[in-house]
Amino acid sequence: MILGIESSCDETGVALYGVHQGLIGHQLHTQVDMHRAYGGVVPELASRDHIRRIVVLTENLLAECGHSLDSIDAIAVTAGPGLGGALLTGTSMAAGLGLALDVPVWPIHHLDGHLLSPLMGADTPEMPFVALLVSGGHTQLMAVRGVGHYELLGETLDDAAGEAFDKTASLLGLGYPGGAALSQLARTGNPMRFTLPRPMIRSGDLEFSFSGLKTAVLTEVRALEAAGQFDAAVRADLAASFEAAVIDVLSAKCGAALRKTGMRALVVAGGVGANVRLRAVLERSMRALGARVHFPPQALCTDNGAMIAHAAALAYQAGLLDRSSRSDSFGVRPRWPLAGSRTTT
Repeated sequence: MILGIESSCDETGVALYGVHQGLIGHQLHTQVDMHRAYGGVVPELASRDHIRRIVVLTENLLAECGHSLDSIDAIAVTAGPGLGGALLTGTSMAAGLGLALDVPVWPIHHLDGHLLSPLMGADTPEMPFVALLVSGGHTQLMAVRGVGHYELLGETLDDAAGEAFDKTASLLGLGYPGGAALSQLARTGNPMRFTLPRPMIRSGDLEFSFSGLKTAVLTEVRALEAAGQFDAAVRADLAASFEAAVIDVLSAKCGAALRKTGMRALVVAGGVGANVRLRAVLERSMRALGARVHFPPQALCTDNGAMIAHAAALAYQAGLLDRSSRSDSFGVRPRWPLAGSRTTT
């Protein structure tokens, strides 16, 4: 029985996961409402809120699942990457519980959790597969040949897709979190109204770049404002055109990654993976290549404790983690590269 703890940014998540039973239950608190007034995540406020929530969430989780602390055999906690203070809340909780219960504490890479989260869905892919990690801070393509055996195929050279969504939403006068608000607005817009660039779509490699696309939107916004034409309908069309450009790039790069590796399955993980239009386009384009695309359950696209406990369970079953570990360390790795994590080779 593994207790998973996630506190890398602005969600506090805990979960119970049985190596043989699967996900037993999870609790999640999001700080979106608290950070909305500031237009983005305030690290100090995030850390303080994790401290307020994490014990209560754990108590609620155990009560909901009908378990006690004594039933926990191991603790898996996000040790990085993320906000240093936020990570420290989770690792401190894990280290204290580990010492009190005399159970192992396993540091888990945040992206390891996202990368393997589609394996918790009803439509489970078989390894090997190509994974698209697409979130607020990450846009990466990985070749996954087994648990802990990942190869970086390509990544963004500047803004991640999620960052581009949030910054473009700000240009359109939308609130925080911008990505979700932009996608909602785009549903009512015409994606053909504005001709926006598809950066690096024909670069011949698997790298991404979204900063130029954001700049192109800024140029359009300034021109529209100067002409007195920046009304609600135009903003919707610009949002839809931007979203279409990002999705075209992501789809093209995913197809190229499948052709390069010869793999027939794509998994998409991370917050942007919840985008409805992205899901539809990828399903259609991957089908045309004779491949399949898999997503985590919609509720587990954002940061959560379930994905951390699940990643630990898979690593334990693969022999990458063992029950002899005892940790009293509060150490965190805010800039932990996936290639350097314990469960990655």
